Amino acid sequence: MVRREAGLIQLFDPPFDKSSLNPGYVKRIHSGVRENGGQYTHAAIWTAMAFALLGESERAWELFALLNPIHHGATPAQIATYKVEPYVMAADVYAVAPHVGRGGWTWYTGSAGWMYRLLIETLLGVNLEGDRLRLAPRLPKSWPSFKIHYRYRQTVYHITIARLATDSVGASLLSLDGQEIFGETIPLLDDRCEHMVELKVR
Repeated sequence: MVRREAGLIQLFDPPFDKSSLNPGYVKRIHSGVRENGGQYTHAAIWTAMAFALLGESERAWELFALLNPIHHGATPAQIATYKVEPYVMAADVYAVAPHVGRGGWTWYTGSAGWMYRLLIETLLGVNLEGDRLRLAPRLPKSWPSFKIHYRYRQTVYHITIARLATDSVGASLLSLDGQEIFGETIPLLDDRCEHMVELKVR
């Protein structure tokens, strides 16, 4: 259901439009739109999350790129196809000719919220758990490192996540202000000081 050439992740195919059977509400939606065989962005994002959680990080990042609205507006031809703002999430992308690739129902906070969670929590692996921050990144192979400047109330944590050298042995290494921490979480303290966090992963 991943249609790379069309830049969408289809919910199912074909749409309910010719069958005598009636699945209910879904059949009342135009063919290839939202729940009736189009890209329903919530479900598409959950697909990317599922691949990430299964350990298929490269595929998850590929699907994230496919869902990223900016990739629907890089050329005049893409803009003419997408027809909506390429800087906000669309709730759906049409999947049936003559409107394949057209976005619909933009500024949809549900899809935007799930996309944020996919990127920040699932792919970059930054999760707030009370007064602790869990770091469990899933880096694409092409990234040697990345940085996050995380604000906890009035305190900033500068987080660097980098790959271990290929010939190194052992598990991931996490440190806070130069002190090694065991596990995947760092304690957060609102002391209005800047803190340095380093995580080295395989």
